[in-house]
Amino acid sequence: MARAAPLLAALTALLAAAAAGGDAPPGKIAVVGAGIGGSAVAHFLQQHFGPRVQIDVYEKGTVGGRLATISVNKQHYESGAASFHSLSLHMQDFVKLLGLRHRREVVGRSAIFGGEHFVLEETDWYLLNLFRLWWHYGISFLRLQMWVEEVMEKFMRIYKYQAHGYAFSGVEELLYSLGESTFVNMTQHSVAESLLQVGVTQRFIDDVVSAVLRASYGQSAAMPAFAEGKALYQVAYENEVGNSSDFYDIVVIATPLHLDNSSSNLTFAGFHPPIDDLQGSFQPTVVSLVHGYLNSSYFGFPDPKLFPFANILTTDFPSFFCTLDNMCPVNISASFRRKQPQEAAVWRVQSPKPLFRTQLKTLFRSYYSVQTAEWQAHPLYGSRPTLPRFALHDQLFYLNALEWAASSVEVMAVAAKNVALLAYNRWYQDLDKIDQKDLMHKVKTEL
Repeated sequence: MARAAPLLAALTALLAAAAAGGDAPPGKIAVVGAGIGGSAVAHFLQQHFGPRVQIDVYEKGTVGGRLATISVNKQHYESGAASFHSLSLHMQDFVKLLGLRHRREVVGRSAIFGGEHFVLEETDWYLLNLFRLWWHYGISFLRLQMWVEEVMEKFMRIYKYQAHGYAFSGVEELLYSLGESTFVNMTQHSVAESLLQVGVTQRFIDDVVSAVLRASYGQSAAMPAFAEGKALYQVAYENEVGNSSDFYDIVVIATPLHLDNSSSNLTFAGFHPPIDDLQGSFQPTVVSLVHGYLNSSYFGFPDPKLFPFANILTTDFPSFFCTLDNMCPVNISASFRRKQPQEAAVWRVQSPKPLFRTQLKTLFRSYYSVQTAEWQAHPLYGSRPTLPRFALHDQLFYLNALEWAASSVEVMAVAAKNVALLAYNRWYQDLDKIDQKDLMHKVKTEL
């Protein structure tokens, strides 16, 4: 990234302007947004186009987006995405590239709260946990595991495609290349419908799957099952100096375009036909870091010393919070131990709306401080009639399109890599690398 400037955007395409042809690289590239998607796509664009291409990143807030921390008593705690899967290959590469260390795991038990009592409790014994799942839900948990493994196995194909330079101009094309019509159809059916089809019981969906989805997306199992001659472009913005603008060969939008995002003030002008991609809504999420004493009586434990859980997920009831986690700081010392339930600790409460004082008093006997972070966290799945496209114009791309199929830090990294490859292949007219069918066969023959 060559430089960053605050953004109050108006984006204008000058369709009559010409850029260098042939094998000449683009002169300048703009990335609008510096969250994980914008930061990743700037890295990938530099990787593909080379170090001589100037890349300007525009961000009206702070770099990192939903990857953020809050300080409590001089310790930093994650307020946004706090972890990623071992199979998140792009994020694992970033960890190595940046020289980061994996944080020591601090063990803590989890439970699912149904509003009046715990519907499922984790123990310290793996076999006992499996027995409890079987006793309550039969083989539903095995059917769920098989379904997830099948989906993940197909999703992992994207890394092979990207390693061979293939890209997709739309979300539907990308999903079809991974799982054909099965993946595309998953965006049109709810998680509950998809799981019922493979033999998962409604009770397991209500008790367990809904709790996991509320923790991850703040939504229920009713959300869709897959939750993933050249023009010059003028970017106009406002910074501490005043209004200004600059021209770019390639522009990447790495911030959500949706009906609720009026704060971005991002508009498109001069396009024929006009670009109107403001469809659908986002699910607001509020994270409250509370330093205080948990009210264990609310969860059925009058004696706080006997409260055994560090992580609490919820079903659709109670509705005022989704998860409650006993937090560990970002930097864990060798002598660190998790606070006991009767001690004052830092708890992270995830909720769909800011918590009222009465709700805080329901969850905590008393507290010293409350700090909050609020953002439009994930698409409100089902609120958009069609899947968006990555390519909005010849060299204008929308990275966050993939969020309408699924949303996570790794999905954003996958989208960033796809957009960088799409921009690269379009710039050099390598059309055989865009929207190709039967890629598994093509990739095998290229090995």
